[in-house]
Amino acid sequence: MTHLPLRLALAGSLGLSLAFGAASAHTMDTHRLPPKKEEFSFEGPFGTYDRGALQRGFQVYKEVCGACHVLQHVAFHNLSEPGGPGFSEAQAKGIAAGYKVPAEPNDKGETTDDKGERLTRPGIIADYFPNPFPNENAARANNNGNLPPDLSMIVKARRGGPQYVYSILTGFHQTPPKGFTVTKDKYYNPYYEGWNIGMPPPLQANSVSYTDGTRATVDQEARDVATFLAWASEPKMEERKQMGFSVILFLLAFAGVLFAAKRKLWADVH
Repeated sequence: MTHLPLRLALAGSLGLSLAFGAASAHTMDTHRLPPKKEEFSFEGPFGTYDRGALQRGFQVYKEVCGACHVLQHVAFHNLSEPGGPGFSEAQAKGIAAGYKVPAEPNDKGETTDDKGERLTRPGIIADYFPNPFPNENAARANNNGNLPPDLSMIVKARRGGPQYVYSILTGFHQTPPKGFTVTKDKYYNPYYEGWNIGMPPPLQANSVSYTDGTRATVDQEARDVATFLAWASEPKMEERKQMGFSVILFLLAFAGVLFAAKRKLWADVH
C-alpha cells in the first residue's frame, strides 16, 4: 500500500506522455511548403512565352493531363492566335478535329443515342476544349471521389502561380515525415495543402515523346506544362505588356514635351 502513490504518479505521468504524443501527432503542421523557386521566361515586365515550351506543354496536357482535366476557358482557335503557342490555323483545326464534342440535337431532336450516351461530333476551331467526363459524378467515379479541377485558370487561382503547378508535379515520390499518415487512395505531396493529394503522380520520365526531340524528363514536362497553363490563364499577357510599355513611353515623351513647354514659357516671362 505504501507504493500506491508512486504507482499513481507513474500512471499519471505515462498518461500525460501518451496524450502529449497524440496531441503532437494530431497538431503536425501540414501546411503546404512554399513553391520551388523555379524561373520562367514569361515572368517580369519584359518576359515572353517560350513558343517551344508552349507547344511541348500542350502536348503534355493533351497526352497526360487531358485524360482527367478540362480547359473550359480555352478555345481551339486560341492555339493559333498571336501570343499563343504558335500553331497554324490548319494545325489548330486538326487538333480540334481530334476531339469529340457534344453534338447538337439530331433531326429527331435527340441528344443521346439508343444507349443513352451523348451524341458527339468532331470538334471545330470555334469549340472549346471538351470535358473528358460527361458530368461531375462521372468525374468523381473515375477519380476515387475526387473532382479534377479545371486547369484553364489554375495558375491564376493558386497562390504561387506557375511555381505552384511545377512544385506539385515534381513533389511526388518523397518519404513522408515520421508520424504523418497518408490517407487511403491519397498520395503524399508536401506542396499540396494537407499533404494528402488525390491525384496520383501524373508525370513519369518519357510520359510523352516530344516532337521536337527534347528529352522528356519529369522536370522538363513539369516546366513545359506549367508554361502552357500559365498561357491558358493569361493568353493576352504579351499584348498587355507591350501595351503597358507603349503607354510608359508615351507618358515619358509627353512629360518631356510639358517640361520643354514650361521652360520656354517661363523663359519668355523672365
